[in-house]
Amino acid sequence: MADPVRKIKTSAVQDMTRQALTWPARLLFPPVCAGCRRHVSQPGVLCGACWPKLRLLEKPWCPVMGTPFTHDMGEGFLSAEAIADPPPFERARAAVVYSGVARQMVQGLKYQDRTDLAPWMANWMIRAGAELIAEAELVVPVPLHWRRFFRRQFNQSAELGRAVSKLSGLPFSPSAIRRVKLTRQQVGLERHEREENVRAAFRVPPEAEIEISSRRVLVVDDVYTTGATVRAVAKALKRGGAGSVDILTFARVLPGDFRPDESATI
Repeated sequence: MADPVRKIKTSAVQDMTRQALTWPARLLFPPVCAGCRRHVSQPGVLCGACWPKLRLLEKPWCPVMGTPFTHDMGEGFLSAEAIADPPPFERARAAVVYSGVARQMVQGLKYQDRTDLAPWMANWMIRAGAELIAEAELVVPVPLHWRRFFRRQFNQSAELGRAVSKLSGLPFSPSAIRRVKLTRQQVGLERHEREENVRAAFRVPPEAEIEISSRRVLVVDDVYTTGATVRAVAKALKRGGAGSVDILTFARVLPGDFRPDESATI
């Protein structure tokens, strides 16, 4: 039988070794707040000033759209949005409201190459989308057109999707759907313009049809603004043979909060 004292000593030595190995990196690159970049105790956390500015999305919410209710409306009660304009996906969830610190994090990931934020953002996404992840069979990020990807060199939705996949253990398939139309940036467009902009913009390539056939696909994106982009993606996935589609984003612009100048999905 293993000596428990020896095991404790070994564990302590391993912890000290890990700390010694990470000390130079922490000295050269001290962890900073995910919102304002003040120094913090460990990577991926918010400082005391930023944390109160982050508004987490919590139940009760619409079971389809994931938009919060001011009070519990009873099981199965749908929002006006879900009734008036039923989406082509089954459910949508987001971790936080797109404002303040959340906006800074999204823009840091998207425009400032802050890919280090993706795992921490994905942690919050997994918390918000636990019921979706429990039933999902495949994680698919909203794709960039190849020309835009060539300019940017990375896709923030893919970074989030990869992190969600790693943390949840679900398969990750960034090539299950393609953006076949070089669309305009959504920023600055009105709601109807966004919908027209992404119409027929996505397609499942023939080689990916077997992979998504009859499966429950979890689409990952950074921000749900009007839903135009993820609706177009969901339609394309279903045309390609997906059994069902759920949407998981880091942030959400709540109904009534939308402005054309919001930094939106790509």
